[in-house]
Amino acid sequence: MSLQRLEFDDYDLPRFLEVARHWDRDRYGYVVTPNADHLIRLDEDEQFRALYRDAAFVLLDSRFLARIIAATRRLALPVCAGSDLTAGLFATVIQPDDPLVLIGCDDAQAAALSARYGLRRLAHHNPPMGFIHDPAAVAAVADFVEANSPFRFCLLAVGAPQQEKVAQLLKARGQARGLALCIGASINFLTGAEVRAPLWMQKLGLEWLFRLLQSPRRLAKRYLVRGPRVFGLLRRTDVALRPAALPPG
Repeated sequence: MSLQRLEFDDYDLPRFLEVARHWDRDRYGYVVTPNADHLIRLDEDEQFRALYRDAAFVLLDSRFLARIIAATRRLALPVCAGSDLTAGLFATVIQPDDPLVLIGCDDAQAAALSARYGLRRLAHHNPPMGFIHDPAAVAAVADFVEANSPFRFCLLAVGAPQQEKVAQLLKARGQARGLALCIGASINFLTGAEVRAPLWMQKLGLEWLFRLLQSPRRLAKRYLVRGPRVFGLLRRTDVALRPAALPPG
């Protein structure tokens, strides 16, 4: 069965930063941030839909999608882009002595992140390429996260759907405590490994175009061939906004 209903949680960036600030470290939850490509995955793949159903929070990553939905459905959705959320956490929430876990990125990036924010308790593990197809490698990732639990935040930076699969596995195993976030390439922007689109392009929902122009060979199929499928998908999908829960006072 293809995707028929898509629900987002009613959080923009400032509101969700407050949720993250007050997250109870004695419980586990994970955050997913869908973009247009994720919506296509959700339509194609029941297993990917299950990863989203198990998430504690589904935050809209894409201003492009928000504009389309506003124009076609007259539904205003708040945007909480994953890269903005990651940057906001480091700028306003994370403290140097907070226990953090980073899955993905190389050692140089982890060192650069620690140096930039003065992190003293960053536990870093970078699984090998294609690890998600190796049960032993997947178990090693879960073991590492659990060994460094409870954490304030676990940053899963290994791309979709790998990061969502790890997040769901941690929930199923029931040992990790803290808030896990599926953040894709967000650390690359913070460490300078990648350049993010100018702010004016972000605000217009054109970040995808900037990325395409930066890496046309790698991204042309994703954005120009696969991407337009999202228009037909949205026509037959019920889009809903779930009320936000207030953070503890």
